Amino acid sequence: MSNRAVALVLLVGVSTAYSIGPPPEIRLTPADAAALPSHEAGSGTSGVTGIRTTVLAGDATATGPYTIRLVVPANTRIQAHTHRDDRHAVVVAGTWYFGYGSAADSSLEKALPPGSFYNEPAGVAHFAETRSEPVTVYITGYGPTDTKYLNPPNSH
Repeated sequence: MSNRAVALVLLVGVSTAYSIGPPPEIRLTPADAAALPSHEAGSGTSGVTGIRTTVLAGDATATGPYTIRLVVPANTRIQAHTHRDDRHAVVVAGTWYFGYGSAADSSLEKALPPGSFYNEPAGVAHFAETRSEPVTVYITGYGPTDTKYLNPPNSH
């Protein structure tokens, strides 16, 4: 994966923090990030069973910049949903199939291999899926964030 892509995502989120004060110093190798505690769900995540979330920086439940790492198992679909904050992301590993729209539709997805960048504009419905391989995505936003499914009974 391109270090430039990761740096761009982190820069977007961290640059906003300078109005509050300088950000803390953080340096994480992929192994460092993988060793951090992770959990099944959290603020701004899909809540889909099996997805592991790790907070890399900040707090997605509070006002301010944050970065989370999602590890999504193979053959996982995340239905259409929105977030209240603008988010930017980089695909770190695997191929992420990502689309915009009010219902998950494979014909609207674009295959995003490692190093790909995408955004999740505030209030814009989007969906994603993995196929034969797991995917790791780094997402940066300015919290607090949330997740609102367009069709809650079918959210998972």
